[in-house]
Amino acid sequence: MATNIIESKAAPAPIGPYSQAVLAGNTLYISGQIALDQATGQLVQADIQTETHQVMKNLQYILQEAGMDFSHVVKCSIFVKDLGNFAAINETYGSYFTSNPPARETVEVSRLPKDVNVEISCIAVKF
Repeated sequence: MATNIIESKAAPAPIGPYSQAVLAGNTLYISGQIALDQATGQLVQADIQTETHQVMKNLQYILQEAGMDFSHVVKCSIFVKDLGNFAAINETYGSYFTSNPPARETVEVSRLPKDVNVEISCIAVKF
C-alpha cells in the first residue's frame, strides 16, 4: 500500500523528524498537534480553552489538506499536563464533534513539547 505525506501550510511545521500526517490508503494518521499558531510562530496559551481551540484548528487544517473533516475522525489521543483541566479541555474538544464522537483516550503526562498543556493526535478514515 502506498503512503502519502500530508502537509498543510496553515498548520505548524513539525518540530522534529516526523510528518504532520501520513495517508495510508483511506486512513489518515495525524501527528500530535500543539497550540502553535503557524501565522505568528507563537504558542497560544491565554487559557486552556484557547490553547485547546488552537490545537483543534491545527488538526482541522491537516484534515482539510487531506480532503477530510472532523466527521472522518475515528480515534483521538489527548495528552495533558494536568487532568484538573480535563473538563475545560473536554468541553472545547467536544464542540468539534457535533455527532458520533470518535473513540479516544486522555492521559496525564509530566511534560509535553515546548511545555504546552495539551497535545492531541488523531486518526481519520475517508469512507
